[in-house]
Amino acid sequence: MLKHFLFLLLFSCFTVQAKQTLKSSLPVEAHASLPNASQMNLSPDGNKIAFVQNAKGTLFLVVFDLKTGEKRYVTRTDNLNATLNWFDWVNNDLLVMGVSSTLVQKGVRYTSSALRRFDLTEKDAEIRNVLRMSRGVHNAQFQDNVISMLPDDPEHILLSIDLDIPNKPSVYKVNVRTGKRNRIERPKKNINSWIADQQGNVRIMRQIDDTTITYSLKDKKSGDWNKLFEYEVFSVEEVTILGFDNDPNILYFKANYQDTSALFKMDLSSEKRERELVYHDKDYDVDGSLVYSEKTQAVVGFSHSQFDDFISYWDEDLANLQKAIGKAIPDSTNIIMDTDKSGDKYILYTAADDHAGAYLYGDRANNTLDYIISRYPQIEGELYNGKNNVKYIARDKTEIEGYITYPADYEQGKSYPAIVLPHGGPMARDYAGFDYWSEFFAHHGYLVFQPNFRGSSGYGFSFENAAVGGWGQAMQDDLQDAANWLVEQGYTTKNKMCIAGGSYGGYAALMALVKHPDTFQCAASFAGVSDLDAIYSSARYFTNKDIVRKQIGTDRDKLEQVSPINFADKMTKPVLLIHGSEDSVVSVKHSRLMAEELEDAEKKVKYIELKDGSHHLKYQPYRVRTLQEMLAFFDKHLM
Repeated sequence: MLKHFLFLLLFSCFTVQAKQTLKSSLPVEAHASLPNASQMNLSPDGNKIAFVQNAKGTLFLVVFDLKTGEKRYVTRTDNLNATLNWFDWVNNDLLVMGVSSTLVQKGVRYTSSALRRFDLTEKDAEIRNVLRMSRGVHNAQFQDNVISMLPDDPEHILLSIDLDIPNKPSVYKVNVRTGKRNRIERPKKNINSWIADQQGNVRIMRQIDDTTITYSLKDKKSGDWNKLFEYEVFSVEEVTILGFDNDPNILYFKANYQDTSALFKMDLSSEKRERELVYHDKDYDVDGSLVYSEKTQAVVGFSHSQFDDFISYWDEDLANLQKAIGKAIPDSTNIIMDTDKSGDKYILYTAADDHAGAYLYGDRANNTLDYIISRYPQIEGELYNGKNNVKYIARDKTEIEGYITYPADYEQGKSYPAIVLPHGGPMARDYAGFDYWSEFFAHHGYLVFQPNFRGSSGYGFSFENAAVGGWGQAMQDDLQDAANWLVEQGYTTKNKMCIAGGSYGGYAALMALVKHPDTFQCAASFAGVSDLDAIYSSARYFTNKDIVRKQIGTDRDKLEQVSPINFADKMTKPVLLIHGSEDSVVSVKHSRLMAEELEDAEKKVKYIELKDGSHHLKYQPYRVRTLQEMLAFFDKHLM
């Protein structure tokens, strides 16, 4: 059992200041900066921590030796031309990582990735490419799709990559240190991805034929592939495979059960292969993943956003550890992020309404827990009420859940300028917990509402499926109903609301001025879609074109009727458009042409193009500028 006084001594070093009661004036950089630290990863022996550390917008991959105190800088990036996607330990001295960049081919922007490694045993070690391409080998777009770290093999990984036939991946066993590779599986017709079991054997392949998904299982004896699951995308039969237990016959997956996604398992050695229900939440989709023991490679629990600490442990020892941590650090979300091979050493992430999160290093053998670093130390003591869960009823009596972040000087019963902030996706959702957008605007005096409108994930099949061919329809009306609800509850007044968002959220902000022109006083769109017919057309350049088209809808006349670009003349309120020039998800043309249409219609519009910027605001100067511009825009039209 962990000793409580250790936690109390620890947390005394970053106890937050008393909350301010007046609107504060922290610089924009305080909220807009990338996290001070992220992606903590413990070496197999528990003696080293690899993590990303931010230094004035430059991100360093750092290795810290807990025994010697030595700190090594592996690589760095500012996220403008290259992004560190992930990294992991192959063994105690060897790191492997995926790095992505944006390329242009035939006028189409796309993301490419490479696999690199860093060997701590090398003198003057530097980042090196793992793969060595030879003549006659296809130069794959994505080269970092690792499907198994092979925990019992300290030199190799399994890599899914299309070296043999473009867009049809094979599986290779790759020596990370030397780059030598051996093909394990050849590409198959319509192959999209592969899944390995905990022993590193490739067991399942996923194929996509237009909009049909097929999972096939490899017979251990014959080597033949037999159909396991098959369904149409966006159908109630959809299955998401989560992974194998350490028993290679036990497979876990998510599937629909009474309209929400539930956790199931299946014994593949059984002739009937019946689904066994493991966990079901009648109100929410199970939206997490399996949790594995680094020691045994067994499934020891699973994560779900509705759990208090996001993880439910089946393993009694880990469940007791989680309870002890919860008692010692109450009123916080405490998540064990990683453990060493023995399970004795671990990384803990803890966060609460009044602090944006910190990482700690635990050692169960010595009964200690030490502070490592905070994610946003510059705003500790400046967080107010956090996100508050609320529900409202839409015009057709559908219940919609969302989150309100109260402004800095919030007093119950008082009215405030408000920002409705729909998420991107649209088949995604907002969650409780720290959000730099909502906290930033709340810090500067705004009440922020993030409704999980219809089409959002997490609330069941019927709710999410409203996004399929539903852009600009009920999911758009839900945003107006959210605004009306804020007025009815006395949070704000009708002439004191704007709407803003990124990606799909940017589309929804623009469409709000078309469909409900009297509801909002302005709209701000970052990387927003303005022309759905252009999305339909550009989908032809991508392998998943049929799925994209099914999601947005295939009736091109209807797509034109729900595309903001065709209704610039109806937008009577001011518009702010911000877009990265190298956006590979939503082309910058969406904002360029939207701005031109608004200017031609003599509407109030400001367009800002971020040179070499991407879709995700990972480059800190652009993150700062985006929030600066939005704040000035809202202040001008609401304050």
